[in-house]
Amino acid sequence: MKKKSRINKYLSEVGFCSRREADKLILSGKVYLNGKQAILGDKVSMYDEVLVDNKKITPLIKHKIYIAFNKPLGIVCTTDKKREKNNIIDYINFPHRIFPVGRLDKNSEGLIFLTNDGDIVNKILRSKNNHQKEYNVTVDKPITKRFIQEMQNGVPILDTVTKKCLLKQTGKKTFNIVLTQGLNRQIRRMCEYFGYSVKHLKRVRIMNIKLDVSRGKYRYITKSELKEMKLMLSSSTKTHSEEK
Repeated sequence: MKKKSRINKYLSEVGFCSRREADKLILSGKVYLNGKQAILGDKVSMYDEVLVDNKKITPLIKHKIYIAFNKPLGIVCTTDKKREKNNIIDYINFPHRIFPVGRLDKNSEGLIFLTNDGDIVNKILRSKNNHQKEYNVTVDKPITKRFIQEMQNGVPILDTVTKKCLLKQTGKKTFNIVLTQGLNRQIRRMCEYFGYSVKHLKRVRIMNIKLDVSRGKYRYITKSELKEMKLMLSSSTKTHSEEK
């Protein structure tokens, strides 16, 4: 009996991309299954031929890879190497196919995960699972008590109000913030609401993983770290939509 998986799950499991990215590729007509254009819901076994952009997709490795990378400024968190020359994949130049978990703005730096495990991606990105992400931020003018209090209690941006967060002033123009959601350019938009401009933004922690490598370098997430992360994710729900 041939075991079959949905085609978006297959592309995730072989380390090509996340399920969300797979759905986009399928809808754009770039994925073919056994010579026919694939549609959402198609099922695939190891004996089927899958092409993306006319390139045959096959599992490169069976074991899962989990990397913690210190992204420099100017590098874009995309797997689209044709459209973006400063993409994260070319920069790392890893010998096996991996993809970033979520995004970090081009003008921001710091910790981002890369993996070939598509199943773990959705749980990490699901905002309602309340997984923490920590940032150090520098703004353009002195921080006030009102700024600290109101930032913590929720800010109206993007037709919603941000979740309450932890915020601590660390200097005249600097603060540390811990978020449990990931709206598009969230911290920058929150600051702009109060008339501040972000001059520097660095992510220093995701869940239980702290940034501890030099800029532009990466390390493998350890077995103990991964075990702890999976325990934190064990009650999480999966989603095919990524909020940033």
